[in-house]
Amino acid sequence: MLRKIKAFWQGVRTLSGDDAYERYLKHYADHHADAEHPGAQPLSKAEFFKQWQDEKWHGIRRCC
Repeated sequence: MLRKIKAFWQGVRTLSGDDAYERYLKHYADHHADAEHPGAQPLSKAEFFKQWQDEKWHGIRRCC
């Protein structure tokens, strides 16, 4: 039962974007933290969400 609740909650977090930073860090570790990118660091949580919001709202020129 607890496993189903955890899976449901993870689905809610994914749909809402709440786990976006954790997914970004996993992607970064899997694809960008290697010998090709020595010394590269992932974005901080604040930098990540600023970039995410900028991309989300880029091009929108009206409020409603």
